[in-house]
Amino acid sequence: MTMRRSAFIAAGIAAVLAATTACGSSDDDTGADGAAAFDGKPTGTLSAWGFNNADDVGKARMAYAEKQLDGVKIEMDETGFDAQKFTTRLAGGNVPDVVQMDRQYVATYAAQGVIMPLDKCYTTHQVTPRERFYPFVVDDVTYKNQVWAVPQFYQPTAILLNKTVMDAAGVLEGDIDTSNPDKLLGAVAKMYKANGDVPATLGFNPQATGQAELWVVGMGGKLSGENGVPTLDDPANVYALELLKRITDAQGGFAKYKSFTDSFDTFGEKNQFVQNQVGAEVDAQWYPNVLSPYKDKIKLGAVPFKDKTGKPVSMAGGSAFVVPTKAKNPSAGCKWALALTEEGSWMAAAEARAATVKEKKSINTGLFTGSPAADKTIREKFVTPSGNEGFDKVISTYYEVVGTGKSYGSSPAGQQIKQELLNAITAALLGDKAPQKALADAQSAAMQAYKTVTGG
Repeated sequence: MTMRRSAFIAAGIAAVLAATTACGSSDDDTGADGAAAFDGKPTGTLSAWGFNNADDVGKARMAYAEKQLDGVKIEMDETGFDAQKFTTRLAGGNVPDVVQMDRQYVATYAAQGVIMPLDKCYTTHQVTPRERFYPFVVDDVTYKNQVWAVPQFYQPTAILLNKTVMDAAGVLEGDIDTSNPDKLLGAVAKMYKANGDVPATLGFNPQATGQAELWVVGMGGKLSGENGVPTLDDPANVYALELLKRITDAQGGFAKYKSFTDSFDTFGEKNQFVQNQVGAEVDAQWYPNVLSPYKDKIKLGAVPFKDKTGKPVSMAGGSAFVVPTKAKNPSAGCKWALALTEEGSWMAAAEARAATVKEKKSINTGLFTGSPAADKTIREKFVTPSGNEGFDKVISTYYEVVGTGKSYGSSPAGQQIKQELLNAITAALLGDKAPQKALADAQSAAMQAYKTVTGG
């Protein structure tokens, strides 16, 4: 996330908090606890907000879900979620029945009474959240022992290997081991190249700011505790910052490292793997799809990201569907969200993706849905050997680590925690603050946001 995007999110959250502090339950069809009495067979009109610029997967899922809501007219706002726009809709009473948003927003809106708990939604449709979804994905949308959203997607993280750079430097796959810093830094030293004092090839791109939560939580740290209280100053969080500083210092220092990575043509034909600008890099599962058109120009591999004990670990980020408290047709919103995340929907999406892959003569890297049953079925039916040994290794590695996820933690100050962690890492890696001081300052700011949301 860029600093500009983060600032926008923070501003949006602040606006939401100001506008929604006094929001209560809907006057229609709700119980004493503010939750809707969800009808299993909704009628009427559904107002939905989500699926910005829907791709083949999104279109297939929407078509499937529409068939499951026979007799319901669906009106779609297919724009991306915008916190300030949501605030305006809440204030004006033009509230959608279901909204798609990043899962880190969910607890914020739950704490403010802006969205409904969905436990009764799940019960009405006989869905057990921790059976349909990975448990750590459900943790992302659980606040005060209630489930507040229907989650979707979970694209695990792993370390992509550029075997061209590694082979030239005599580095082995086993040397790229985040649980063994000395071995990892030895590999970095062999692969790192510079033009003068400017990086030309990174031995290892840790995605220091882009995957900040992975490093902290994956290395045994903690971002929030009971009821989502921020824990950025937890002593266990220091280790990750210290390790990231060692890695970036070994490659020209954070400022030069960041400037170099910002120059990558990440989505283009001159990306960092084609240009041999990295020897290894932490990436989410979607990135191999970006690289697949260049399969004949690169030599890939992959290994898991490991915690301090050597166990693979990933992070469970993604999006979710929520039902606003003032929704006019919460029953339709509930059923639509569940229809979009049932196995039939995902299979329709996988069929569409397979057709696209065939048309583009690309590689099917799988579809990571947030549902273990769907992931398994899709892999068995659609993910076949590609003939490219490196890509097949990459695909299998992501499937191997998909069950190792950890939740970011569900907090009313979720977005602020994310931003303050980024601020702390940046300050520590630049050497402006010691890691402990940077985290303490981040904790102070995150706690202020938490108190604002929860009223203390």
